[in-house]
Amino acid sequence: MSAADWSEIGALVAVLAVLSPLLGRYLAAVFGDATTAPGDRVFGRIERLIYRLAGVDAEREQRWTTYAVSLLAFSAASVLGVYLLQRVQGTLPFNPDGRGAVAPGIAWNTAVSFVTNTNWQAYSGESTMSHLTQMAALAVQNFVSAAVGMAVAVALIRGLVRQRRSTIGNFWVDLTRGVVRVLLPISFVAALLFAGAGVIQNFSATASVTTVEGATQQIPGGPIASQEAIKELGTNGGGPFNANSIHPFENPTGLTNFLMVVLLLLIPFALAFAFGRMAKQPK
Repeated sequence: MSAADWSEIGALVAVLAVLSPLLGRYLAAVFGDATTAPGDRVFGRIERLIYRLAGVDAEREQRWTTYAVSLLAFSAASVLGVYLLQRVQGTLPFNPDGRGAVAPGIAWNTAVSFVTNTNWQAYSGESTMSHLTQMAALAVQNFVSAAVGMAVAVALIRGLVRQRRSTIGNFWVDLTRGVVRVLLPISFVAALLFAGAGVIQNFSATASVTTVEGATQQIPGGPIASQEAIKELGTNGGGPFNANSIHPFENPTGLTNFLMVVLLLLIPFALAFAFGRMAKQPK
């Protein structure tokens, strides 16, 4: 490898060495047993509103069986919601290119894939999905499927470290906190950085342009930077162009590529530090 390659690896290790323990400490505080958590003044109000609207008793913990049923019920509802939105996208707004209903088989495969965080795509996103479907179905699942993964991780940690307790937390609380306190704030900052570095972020229809050679090329638009941020942070795959972040409209520079790699590794590394703190054995 070249000196530049080694320098990039060194920079990546250095950034993760700084950020992972900090985020791990934050995750341990967010999902720990303390009655307060960082950001309560801001995030607490949002969470209480969500609990009230959803009818969730945030003070009531669940046994592992109830926790598992809650997770499966949420996932089943998510699959149906994503499937339905794809099937009716032709009648909904934020569809400047007039994308019609997604075929049943593709819609079902996509719904199951995104809800389970596998994100396998059997379609070209720029020619199949409307902007609304990309935002309200696929990007939302990038958030909540990653939050479900974090919830399972912290529930497992609680099961390992708690003694003489038959509960492992509350799935709905863990899901909400994962989205509101972890994924949304980091993704918001990352999306701004991506957009500033040249990643597409708009609601425009596909533009037809003439190249310098006289050929016609279709230039798609869409809310790309915002979806890329949570796609990487939540370790999701695929993407708006089904190119897994190698499309120049998704990943135009070396800086955006470096940031994407950092986001991909940040939460997995941080969870190891969170485990140590929640177990009260950081070493």
